[in-house]
Amino acid sequence: MGIVLPGRFDELVRIAIVRRFPGCPAGIPTICLSLVTLGLIDSAALAPFAMIAAGWPGNSVGVRVGFAIVGAGGIAAAAVVLTLPRVAASPRLMRFRLARWLAPRATPLRGAIEAWALVSASWVVRATALTLLLAALGLGYSFPLAMMFLCAASAAAALPIALGGAATQVGAGATLLIVSGIGTSEALGYALAAQTLLILSGAAVLLLAVTWRTSRWFAGVAAPHLGSLRLRF
Repeated sequence: MGIVLPGRFDELVRIAIVRRFPGCPAGIPTICLSLVTLGLIDSAALAPFAMIAAGWPGNSVGVRVGFAIVGAGGIAAAAVVLTLPRVAASPRLMRFRLARWLAPRATPLRGAIEAWALVSASWVVRATALTLLLAALGLGYSFPLAMMFLCAASAAAALPIALGGAATQVGAGATLLIVSGIGTSEALGYALAAQTLLILSGAAVLLLAVTWRTSRWFAGVAAPHLGSLRLRF
C-alpha cells in the first residue's frame, strides 16, 4: 500500500490489519501508540548511521546538514521513548486522564532497548544488502554509500505528507547518489531496484505470515475430526 498511498496514510492500513487480526485485544488508540513508539525507536536506531554519514568526508555541506538533522531527530526520539514511562508515571500528571491511560501502555526501558537492538540489526542487514546491490549493478562495494542511501530514503519516508511512499524514497535515494557523483540513469536504476527488492521482501513476509496463520487455522479445524476418528478406531 505504501507504493500508491501518500506518506503516513499507509499507517491506516496497518491499523486496520492489526485491529481485525483474530484475538487482538488492543484497541485503536493502543495500536496507534505502538506505531508511534515504533516510529520513534526506528528513528533512534537510524541516528548512528545518520551521524556517521554526516561526518563522512567528501559530502557537501548541504548533505552533511541534512544527515545531521536526521541524526538529531533520532536522538530526540530516543529521549522521548526513554522518558515517556517516567512522565506517564509522574504523580503530578496522574490527575490527567491522558496520563492515567498512558501509564500502563508506555514501553518499559527493557522493552525499548530490545526493540532498538532488533531494529538496529534490521538496518545493518538492509545496509549490507544495499552494498551487495551496488556491486551487482557495477557501482562498486561501498558500505558508506549504501548507508547514506538508506538514511536518505528512510528520512524521506518519514515526511508527514508526500507522494506515494515508495516513489518518495526512490527520489530521495536517487538524488543522494547523483550528488555523490553517480550518473543519473545509474542512480535511478539503483534506487528502483532497491525499492523493488524491498517491496518483494515485504510481500514474501506477508505471504509467509498468511501461510502460517492459515496452516494453524486448518490444524485447529482438523484436530477435533482427527480426535473423533481415533476414538472410533
